[in-house]
Amino acid sequence: MKIISTQQAPAAIGPYVQAVNTGSMVFTSGQLPVDPVTGLMSDAIEVQAYQSLENVRAIVEAAGLTVKQIIKTTVFVKDLNDFAAVNAVYEAFFTRHAAGFPARSCVEVARLPKDARIEIEAIAVM
Repeated sequence: MKIISTQQAPAAIGPYVQAVNTGSMVFTSGQLPVDPVTGLMSDAIEVQAYQSLENVRAIVEAAGLTVKQIIKTTVFVKDLNDFAAVNAVYEAFFTRHAAGFPARSCVEVARLPKDARIEIEAIAVM
């Protein structure tokens, strides 16, 4: 097992790592929509969704993989009324990377760290 870490995504804010590579799969931790350069987070759900996906991408690429190798995501949203906006960003992201859509779960949660509106985690295969 290998720990994956990159400065292209926000550092972990607790006792966990950005991702773990098992040799055949990479499991990312949930990625908040924090800009890794500024440490800031937009209020707009579309910007938050995009940033969370970009953070996932950066980690997957640090593991030597591509977005095309993501097979499963879990999306945590604070408000399911944001579902349509998140879907639009999600679809554009995977289309832009010429990747098929991975399997996905999307659940509404009461609260997320840093009061984010979204958090996304992913599993990718070698």
